[in-house]
Amino acid sequence: MPRIRNNPNLNVCPDYAADVFENIRVQLVNENTMEAQAMQLLRNIWEANNNAVKLLWQQQVDEDREQQEHRERLDEDEQERLNQEKIDEEEAASKEEKKKNKHKYLPILGTGIPNKPSITPYEANTKKTIDDDAMILSMLADGLTGWVSSTSTRNAHSVVNDENLPFEEFCQACPHFLTVIEEADWPQDRVQMMARFWMNIQVHKYRSLRDPIAHKTLLTYQSEQRKRWHIAAKSSVGLYDISKDNEKVLQDTREKVYWEEHNKRDNACDYKVSI
Repeated sequence: MPRIRNNPNLNVCPDYAADVFENIRVQLVNENTMEAQAMQLLRNIWEANNNAVKLLWQQQVDEDREQQEHRERLDEDEQERLNQEKIDEEEAASKEEKKKNKHKYLPILGTGIPNKPSITPYEANTKKTIDDDAMILSMLADGLTGWVSSTSTRNAHSVVNDENLPFEEFCQACPHFLTVIEEADWPQDRVQMMARFWMNIQVHKYRSLRDPIAHKTLLTYQSEQRKRWHIAAKSSVGLYDISKDNEKVLQDTREKVYWEEHNKRDNACDYKVSI
């Protein structure tokens, strides 16, 4: 059956008293039918036909609605299937990631930075090689300082070590670091731990001292401990809480920085004398 294009409920009965219908009225008028009766007969016939079309229209509307609801159910079922498929894929990827990188999802221990961390062959070379997952401060193309992954700078010609940065630039970089590791889907306990680690460094009593050795001590301490934490994460040492400051290690670091700077000055003086 052809589709009905127009809603018959909106149709208006023609005015059969108009001149355009005169020929039809004449054919209906006879000795038993007056003209007024002929016009009423025409109106009755039109209404009967229109009512029949209304029934067909309603049937068409009902069928269209049922088909639309059926399509929507199919679309919903398909979307639900796709959503579940995506969830299953994400869960499978998450399980594979946790299986592949177990150290990233191990619980953080209640212990803090150890006084004497275990030295491994890998750790002995941390000044030249850093764990691929580690983030380091680097001078970007626009001249600003930012956190980047160690692998991205592996072939870089110049990387500014943390301890050689102005303390203000280091403080500005810390929020960017947290943003980067969150975007890298670090577990929240790691993100919160690193946030506490940076905060403790920035509010440490050494920060208020005018001694540049004190400032460099903090930068050296955080750089070394961050690298060692990444190493410990993949070793039998386990994930200790790096945010818990170790004043003994910090004091040892200060002494080391002092003598390094002292030796640099001595070497510079010897060089000038030799010239």
